[in-house]
Amino acid sequence: MKKKENNRKCQEKVPLFDVVFKHAKKKVISFHTPGHKNGQGVDKIFKKFIGKNIFYMDVTVFPEVDSLHDPRGPIKEAQKLIAQAYGVKKSFFLVNGSTVGNEAMFLSACNPGDSVIVSRNAHKSVMSGIILSGVWPIWIQPKIDQKLDILLDSSPEQIEIAIKKFPEVKAVFITSPTYNGVGANLKKIVEVVRRYNKIILLDEAHGPHLKFHEDLPLSGVDAKVDLCVQSIHKILCGLSQGSVLHFNSDIVDPNRVAKIVSLLQTTSPNYIILASMDLSRRQMFFYGRQIISKLINYAGWARRQINRLENMHCFCKEELNSDYTLDVLKLTINVNRLGLTGYEVESILNKNYNIQVDCADLFNIIALMGMGTSKKDIECLVKALREIDNKYKRNGKCWGLQLPSLSTEMVMMPREVVLLKESKRVSLKRAAGHICAETLTPYPPGIPILIPGERITREICNYLQNLSCRGIRVSGQETKTLETVKVVTN
Repeated sequence: MKKKENNRKCQEKVPLFDVVFKHAKKKVISFHTPGHKNGQGVDKIFKKFIGKNIFYMDVTVFPEVDSLHDPRGPIKEAQKLIAQAYGVKKSFFLVNGSTVGNEAMFLSACNPGDSVIVSRNAHKSVMSGIILSGVWPIWIQPKIDQKLDILLDSSPEQIEIAIKKFPEVKAVFITSPTYNGVGANLKKIVEVVRRYNKIILLDEAHGPHLKFHEDLPLSGVDAKVDLCVQSIHKILCGLSQGSVLHFNSDIVDPNRVAKIVSLLQTTSPNYIILASMDLSRRQMFFYGRQIISKLINYAGWARRQINRLENMHCFCKEELNSDYTLDVLKLTINVNRLGLTGYEVESILNKNYNIQVDCADLFNIIALMGMGTSKKDIECLVKALREIDNKYKRNGKCWGLQLPSLSTEMVMMPREVVLLKESKRVSLKRAAGHICAETLTPYPPGIPILIPGERITREICNYLQNLSCRGIRVSGQETKTLETVKVVTN
C-alpha cells in the first residue's frame, strides 16, 4: 500500500516540463541554437498567431535541460516515470514519431540475416526497419472482413502455423490496434510466441491510451510483449512526433536498445515535444480513466446515431469475431451504400463542414477520437453525416475490398535489393517472374502488394492492372499511371 502511495506521489512530478518551463521564464540572452533567438527573428505573422512564450521553450541541449542521448537529469527521471506509469522496465522518448520506434525494434531485437514473421498490413515504417536491419521478412496474409471492408491483423493460429513452418524465426512483429481500432488477441499471441521462445515486437502506435481503461483492448505493456512502440501524439495530448518505446524483455539487451535509439534519433530534439510527453503521462496516470470513460460514452452515442442513417454504418465490437477486440474511440464509418467513396465524403466534410477526419479509403472514413475530443465535436460530425446521408446518394456500391495472394517467394533480402542491386523498369504485363525492386502500396487496402526482393506473380500483375484501370493511385509508383514496375536487373 505504501509503495502504491509513493508511486502516485512520484507520478505528480513533471521533471522535464518543469526544467524547460523554468528555463523559459528566465528569458536568457541566447547565443545557442536555434537561430530565432527566443523568437526575436521569427516572422511577425507567425509570432502574432502563436505568441512569444513558446520560443523561450525551444532550447538546445545543455546540462540544465539534459541530453536525450545521454540522459542523467530530468529526461532520465521523466523516462523512469513513464516506465512506472505503464508498468514496464524501461521507456525511451522518441521525437521522430513511432516510425523510428519500429525501426529501432528490428535493429535492437535482430541481427542481419535473421528472419521475422510480419503481417502484411504493417505500417510502411516496418519496411524501413526490415531494410535497415537486413532481416528476412516472412509475410502473413492479412484477413479481410468483406462485410466491413476492413483488414484484420494476424490471428494466433496464423502465427503458430508460420512459426512451425519457419522454426528458425527470431521474432514475431504485430500491429495492434490497426488503423480501424481493431485489436489482435494479444494474450493468446504472446502465449504462442513464448511457447516457441521467440521475441514479440508490437507496433501499438494507435494505443497509448489502452493501458488506462478496462473497456479497451489489452495493451501490449500489460500483455508483456518484449518491445512496444506507442504514439503519444496520436491519441494523447503530446505534440506531433512525440512517441515512446517501451522495453519489457528478458531476452533483448536493454543496452543495445538504448544504443540503437540513440543511433536513429536527432541530436537536436525538440524540448517542447519532450515536455508535452511528460505532461501527457501525468494526465493519463491521474485522469486517463475518467477522460476515456467520457469519450467511450460519446463514441457509443455517435455509433447509435450513425447506424440509424440509411446509407452509412459504423461497426461495433460485437461485429468482430472472438479473435479481435475494438478500440471504440476509432469510428470507422462505411459509406458504401451511399454510392460515394470515402475520399469523396472526406472532401465534403472538409469543404462544406470544416471537419477533417483522420483518413479515408474507397469504402470508409475514419474519425479518430482523442483526449481533447469534445461532445460538441462529436455532435457536429454526426449532424454533418446526417445531412450528407440525406443530400448525397448515387446508385450502386463501390468496388469491394480484395487482395491477391501475398504468400510470394522472397528471393532476396529487401536490404540487398534497395542498397546493392541495379534495377530497370519493365511493362506490368511482362513483369511476372521478375524480382521486384520497389514497394507498391495501393490505397485501399493500404498494404504493400509488392516489396523489394519478392518474386512478382501473374496474379499480382493482374491485380495492379485492375487498380490502374479503376484510376486508383498506388503509392510508390514513379509514373503518372501504373504501366511499369521496377525490377532487379539480372
